[in-house]
Amino acid sequence: MGHEYFWMSGMWVFPSVGLLIVISILYLIFGRKHYYTNNDVSALEILKKRYAKGDISKEEFHEMKKELE
Repeated sequence: MGHEYFWMSGMWVFPSVGLLIVISILYLIFGRKHYYTNNDVSALEILKKRYAKGDISKEEFHEMKKELE
């Protein structure tokens, strides 16, 4: 019972699944950062949108804008 038994018995499935899980986790951690950085909206743009919708007052807008600069 050498390496032939290992491949024929299906014991290679478990290490393969483990490797697939590790690769998937690494992709989720490191691979998606690039996706989000391309679509980032600046804090100032978000602040302007909130002011335009009326979520914050003019004074709040100017205070927050100072903190961002």
